Amino acid sequence: MSKSLKRVRGHLAELGLKIDILEVTVPTNTAAQAAAALGCKVDQIVKSVIFLGLESGKTVLFLTSGSQRVDVEQAALLAGEPLGKADAAIIRAQTGFAIGGVSPFGHLSPIRAFFDPHLLDFAVIWAAAGTPRHMFDIAPKLLVETTGATVATFTE
Repeated sequence: MSKSLKRVRGHLAELGLKIDILEVTVPTNTAAQAAAALGCKVDQIVKSVIFLGLESGKTVLFLTSGSQRVDVEQAALLAGEPLGKADAAIIRAQTGFAIGGVSPFGHLSPIRAFFDPHLLDFAVIWAAAGTPRHMFDIAPKLLVETTGATVATFTE
């Protein structure tokens, strides 16, 4: 089991969440592929989009619906600083996850997070569990509560 997956499992246990993590054996490189593999709507896939605060040097997490795109200007207003692209090395160093497997839980250090209100339209949503092959389902309100994410509009 990967360190990232173990860290997510451990964080979920610390929070008292009994969540089953599913291993997906087909490619899930896109939200559409993940939705097809899980038998859900693309909108129910949680994309973990990471930007780098250009003033603070810290990463900021935007949890958005699989069909949405983050509007960088709106996201920067929420973050309170200009945002730039976070490369794979920065994402790995600050979150502990590789691109494609960034989970809302189990980050190496605390991360500011924002949550797409469109995800609240569903009873269940699906997020990465630390690897590109592992996902879990969760009620959106529970995800907001347990991550401390701020619900805000930041999509195009």
